[in-house]
Amino acid sequence: MWLTCSSIGRKFVMAITGVCLVLFVTFHCLMNGVALFWPSAYNAICEFLGANWYALVASIGLAALFVIHIIYATWLTLQNRRARGNDRYAVAGAAPGVEWSSKNMLVLGFVVLAFLIVHLIQFWAKMQLAEILGEEYNGIHPANGIAFINLAFAQIWTPIVYIIGFIALWFHMNHGMWSMMQTVGWDGDTWMPRLKKISLWWTSIVVALFIAQAVVFTVRANCPDCAVEGCVVEEVVESCCSAEAAPADACCAAESVNE
Repeated sequence: MWLTCSSIGRKFVMAITGVCLVLFVTFHCLMNGVALFWPSAYNAICEFLGANWYALVASIGLAALFVIHIIYATWLTLQNRRARGNDRYAVAGAAPGVEWSSKNMLVLGFVVLAFLIVHLIQFWAKMQLAEILGEEYNGIHPANGIAFINLAFAQIWTPIVYIIGFIALWFHMNHGMWSMMQTVGWDGDTWMPRLKKISLWWTSIVVALFIAQAVVFTVRANCPDCAVEGCVVEEVVESCCSAEAAPADACCAAESVNE
């Protein structure tokens, strides 16, 4: 099959999975924005995306996209290294016109993967997975996303890890966006400069928003006077986030908050 037996086919798979992942990252950024300005709506979204069958199907599909993207990226990188052989050591420094991110896409990808694992441990494992298992983390309802944001960003190392991950994501996604368009045939002299600019702006806006969100979440989680109002989701969760609560006590009864 040409999707696996040819270099063009493997690059095409990389491009298609890359497009899907870029769209997911953009959606995730917008969803985080809801948490900043409308916490109750964010918790409602978390409830909608819990252990429901459609959310589970989407999670499995998303996981498959990540796995396929990683496998094909590693496959193509090893193939290119074998094809170049010792020639890749012949020239010191970067070749003219070759971006640094282009030469380090695999390394950047693994940095993003490490960041993703941390993110899954902090959120997915305590939310959707916990709901599947019928458990709660420290008494926090799995749909109480705001409480888990406070719990995660109350730890000072969290924003540091996230910002490093976001910087790696910027390099990886910026190069990957226009590169995957080139793979599917949009590589003319007219379109390629446009695609590079679109990739740069899209990636920069998304990553800048992610970093800004991480900073705000950190401030709110560590500032006793910065509690988010209106974070109770009636009839959805039984507890509410409270920035005044200690990290191990990241939520309080809704009745107490309402008082």
